Amino acid sequence: MPYLFNKYYPVRNLFFFFGEGLLAFLAINGAYYFLQGPEVYSSEVILYVLRALVVTFITQLVFYFSDLYDLSRKISHGEAITRLIQALGIVCVFLGIVYFLVPLFMISGLVFWVGYLVLILSVLCWRFLYNNILDHKMFSQPVLVVGSGKLAARIISEITSKRDIGYRVVGVMQEAGRSDIIPPDLILTESVEVMPKLCQQLKVERIIVALEDRRGKTPIKELLKCKLQGIAIEQGVSFYEALTGRILVEEVNPGWLIYSDGFARRRFTAFAKRVVDFLLAVLGLLISLPVSLVSALIIKLESPGPVLYLQERVGLKGEIFKVIKFRSMVSDAEKDGAVWASKNDSRVTRFGGFIRKVRIDELPQMWNVIRGEMSFVGPRPERPVFVDQLKKKIPYYSLRHSVKPGISGWAQICYPYGASEEDALRKLEYDLYYIKNMTFKMEIWVIFQTIKTVLCREGSR
Repeated sequence: MPYLFNKYYPVRNLFFFFGEGLLAFLAINGAYYFLQGPEVYSSEVILYVLRALVVTFITQLVFYFSDLYDLSRKISHGEAITRLIQALGIVCVFLGIVYFLVPLFMISGLVFWVGYLVLILSVLCWRFLYNNILDHKMFSQPVLVVGSGKLAARIISEITSKRDIGYRVVGVMQEAGRSDIIPPDLILTESVEVMPKLCQQLKVERIIVALEDRRGKTPIKELLKCKLQGIAIEQGVSFYEALTGRILVEEVNPGWLIYSDGFARRRFTAFAKRVVDFLLAVLGLLISLPVSLVSALIIKLESPGPVLYLQERVGLKGEIFKVIKFRSMVSDAEKDGAVWASKNDSRVTRFGGFIRKVRIDELPQMWNVIRGEMSFVGPRPERPVFVDQLKKKIPYYSLRHSVKPGISGWAQICYPYGASEEDALRKLEYDLYYIKNMTFKMEIWVIFQTIKTVLCREGSR
């Protein structure tokens, strides 16, 4: 959910998440209250509340890792129920582990199963209700798009393709003539002069100005009238950025980058980030030492060559450093020169494919973090030969070197792995969003999402 960190995150989605948590909490507490009786319940209410909170926390954590809070695409009722039952089974396993380690949290058999049954029924009803809300676009903000080019088409596609986006396009006012990239049923034939009246008729709450070239074409008077009616007016690029968690590199100009909010660099933030990076890297190396030793042994036995692989990468301010990784390819993988990695790359060894999927090959990069060459979170460092190519073809590509590269990053968790110039452009859009909006909250979220990616074995090559 890229839009977690901006003002556009739908309130109804937060209501859904916390509402489901409240149902789980009340299900367990209700079972205690009715089965144990009001007197027993009131005598140990703090303990019962604590036990219910443990069940709620584990349930929602498992739901999150099972992608049950990703409601952007519609799935069949059968698939939804199957995934929900599987997740609830995993919840029972984790609760069993918690109860074994901390017996104080254990819930007696009858109370647990009655409460758990109520929880299941409540969650099913809650999700059925919420899915109906999404399907019928209830509580969605009506949006009018002004423009008919690629930017407008992208915004419309983003809103219409996701069920839980919280917006619905009620119409499009074209800048000049009809466009075959805009859905015909959305195109309004009225001229811009009637925009204020039309917005009242359609109950528009937000206007997105997505003109290809705004010079001399922006209907200033009409937009001002709409603004005075209480309608929010938004630039297309800014709206798309906040909605998707990426900056449309091909649509922005230097002026937008200069005058837009963000890109702040505070000394305290940089110092705190460095301290946290150093401590996490030291702790991470110590915790991962057994895995690293076993991996090193297997790599050495599987194929000839060094255990560690040092490769030049471009870091902060364009400086070259050598990234440290466990070797996952044959030792002469680049005898014919540097090439992009590919799916089912024949150069990758059997064990190399495994450590790439679970990110074990990147554990030695924590040494780069300790040395100050990398951070835990940041744009993925690229090779100099590819950087030279991409700087010539992709606008603003050098901006990604304004921060330290990271072991993981916003682009890695939002965009599936790719190794081409087109993929580099898409990843740059996410990298610039991270650089523009980087906060401590965002850093924690990226690390949390990275853990999920590793556990689900997604996104590596």
